[in-house]
Amino acid sequence: MDTKELRAMNVDELDGKMNELVESSFTLRFQHGTGQLENTARLKQIKRDIARINTIRREKEKNLR
Repeated sequence: MDTKELRAMNVDELDGKMNELVESSFTLRFQHGTGQLENTARLKQIKRDIARINTIRREKEKNLR
């Protein structure tokens, strides 16, 4: 996910995207544990996207105060 796309979203949209990524992360970790995951790089990518969303969300909340 591109940072520009995330910055264009509001806080509610970021929360929704965060929930999607957390669910995807759970699914991928489960697949990895059972040996069914083929693209292990996706785990790292999702973790980075979650961190990126958290950072942008905090920036937006800080600017609203």
